[in-house]
Amino acid sequence: MDENNKVLAAGKAKKPGKRGRKPAKIDLKAKLERSRQSARECRARKKLRYQYLEELVSSKERAICALREELDMYKQWCSAMDRGKIPAEIRALLTADDQHRGPATAGSGTKTLKSAKIQSNA
Repeated sequence: MDENNKVLAAGKAKKPGKRGRKPAKIDLKAKLERSRQSARECRARKKLRYQYLEELVSSKERAICALREELDMYKQWCSAMDRGKIPAEIRALLTADDQHRGPATAGSGTKTLKSAKIQSNA
């Protein structure tokens, strides 16, 4: 009876002890080739990642240079205004701002200045 219990329906004898999946007999050459292919793919992904990071760094460096130039320009403008000179760029911005306001707004601005002068005189 014990012999009959050990035999499965497929006709294979059941081995006592280890349970779970049995290790498959893998072809060694196929395993090595899969490993090589995986390594190639890993190197390709690594190369793409480094290229992306290098491009990101260079774009950030260009942005930093542009911001430094802008900062230098603003410093020059401030030093010129400290000396009492208004740079042409700021003058152009101010005249453009006055033109965008229009005559009604510009007139109301002068009215408020005149009313402020009258109140200060009184």
